[in-house]
This record gives sequence, structure tokens and C-alpha cells, in this order.
Amino acid sequence: MGCCTGRCTLIFLCTLQLLAALERQIFDFLGYQWAPILGNFLHIIIVILGLFGTIQYRPKYIVVYSVWTALWVAWNVFIICFYLEVGGLSKDTDFMTFNISMHRSWWREHGPGCVRMEVPAPATRSLDDHSYISVTGCIVDFQYLEVIHSSYQILLALIGFVYACYVIRVFTEEEDSFDFIGGLDSYTYHHHSPLKASPVQLKPVYLSK
Repeated sequence: MGCCTGRCTLIFLCTLQLLAALERQIFDFLGYQWAPILGNFLHIIIVILGLFGTIQYRPKYIVVYSVWTALWVAWNVFIICFYLEVGGLSKDTDFMTFNISMHRSWWREHGPGCVRMEVPAPATRSLDDHSYISVTGCIVDFQYLEVIHSSYQILLALIGFVYACYVIRVFTEEEDSFDFIGGLDSYTYHHHSPLKASPVQLKPVYLSK
């Protein structure tokens, strides 16, 4: 297949997904968001697998990638619902940190235009409690930045799923065509060639003296 085919497009999409996942992984690490960190790690592995399968003409690897993109879309839809507090979800819970810590999204305190100020906490509470950190002046609230990140991931995953299905179909058709030309025809030729239909019988030759 040439450079302007679905295969090259899928390679480009996988590269974009890797870059986007690495960028997201960095900021999730900064915010100690353990659930997204685990999801990003699995996503990076599967995308690399899909990229390898596309380059090396391995349709089975691309099938794994296509199945994962569907799961990845579902996960990012959940994140959007979580930060928009849809269906009783609350962005102020510790779900993203597995209830290990009270950290929140890194963008909550470091978003565009945000001014972070520490407010003295009562003696009965820990100074590390994020509820006593005042953040003002944010141009875009952190939950909308998280929604934008997840929406971008969904867009790439959906396009990647479409091209993955297309590339799988093309690879499968090419394999079937190769088997027919190189396998079935060769088998038919060798087993039904008229040259091999009847063996040559050798007869003794008597020389006269």
C-alpha cells in the first residue's frame, strides 16, 4: 500500500495518540491522579501495539487496538461525566486518586490565569488539605480543561477505530489474495500438471552385435 493509504493514516493517528497520551500522563502524574495514570499507561501500551501491527502488517495486533479504542472512548466519556458531575458524580471526591490522597487535578491550581494562595487552616485540620488553598482568576475552570482533554482523546480514538477497521479489512484481503496466488495455484499446478500425470516407463535397449 502506498503512503496516502489508510495504513499511513493509521500510523499518523497512532503517533498523535501517543503524543496526546504522554502529555496527559505528565499532568496526571503532577496531580497524583492514579486512576487516569493507570488508564494512560495501558493506552500507551496498546497504541504502541497497534502502531507495530500497522507497520509490520499484523492485523491481529490492530484488532486488539480497535477493541481498546472502544474501551478508551467509554473511559473518557466517564471522565467527562465525572468532572461535569453528571448522574450524581462529584469532581470533589477522591475517586481519581483511589482514595489514597486528597489531591485533585493539576489544572485546578495551575490553569491559565490561576492565582494560587494558601489560606491558614484551623488548628484541627492539616495544612496539606487542599480545601484551604484559594485559587482565583482562572480563565478556564479546571473541569473544562479536563473535559477538553478527554474530548480530544475521544476524537482521536473514534477516527483511529474507523481506520483500524479499514486497515484490517485491507490486510485480510491482501492475505487472501496472496494465499490464492501463491498457495492454491501452486498446489494445483504441482498436483495436476500433465507432465506429472503419468510416469515415464523405461524399457531395456538391446544392442545388436
